[in-house]
Amino acid sequence: MEWKLDGEGPIWAQMVENVKRGIVAGEFGPGERLPAVREMALEAGVNPNTAQRALTELERQGLVYAQRTAGRFVTEDAGTIERLRRELADGTVRAFLEDMRALGFTREEIEQLISDQEGGIDNGDT
Repeated sequence: MEWKLDGEGPIWAQMVENVKRGIVAGEFGPGERLPAVREMALEAGVNPNTAQRALTELERQGLVYAQRTAGRFVTEDAGTIERLRRELADGTVRAFLEDMRALGFTREEIEQLISDQEGGIDNGDT
């Protein structure tokens, strides 16, 4: 996994978001074992305590579960993953619309821009 960490908020929270996106994108499949704390910390270039906090939060949110001595695994609950997918999409769309409105675009102009771009989007159906 390529870690995208910046100065925006706590590193552990950014790690949570990275793993969430990895789950939704299929980088971490349902039931798949996640890297161990130390391995994840090394990959991300963070302190193991930071990686532990991120994994604990993912567990608290029900996206990851622990099996004693075997590690942590992505939930196999398809409904939970789909809810996460929708939540991330809603946030992305909301941020996009806020940015476009801040640039002075009307709803109609935004819709036209999206329509103009759709031809260039490869949605995997081809």
